[in-house]
Amino acid sequence: MYFWLQNETYMATTLEKTPARKTDNNANKTHYYVTLAVAVAIGMAGTFVRFIDDSVLLSAISNILLAVGWFIVFRVVFRIMK
Repeated sequence: MYFWLQNETYMATTLEKTPARKTDNNANKTHYYVTLAVAVAIGMAGTFVRFIDDSVLLSAISNILLAVGWFIVFRVVFRIMK
């Protein structure tokens, strides 16, 4: 047991400090979350328009709203990850 304690103490004293990295914290910016909320609202509006009536015009509007919402969501998420 003494050998284990001595070995652990030795290992703890030989750890090297890692240098601090500068991060931009892109994910904490408010405008990303506002844009995501608007994009989700657009997508939800497209989903609700789909159930109003079964017509070609409303289906086209619904599909366009869904596509715009998903495009904005993916664009914002990939900008956050960048």
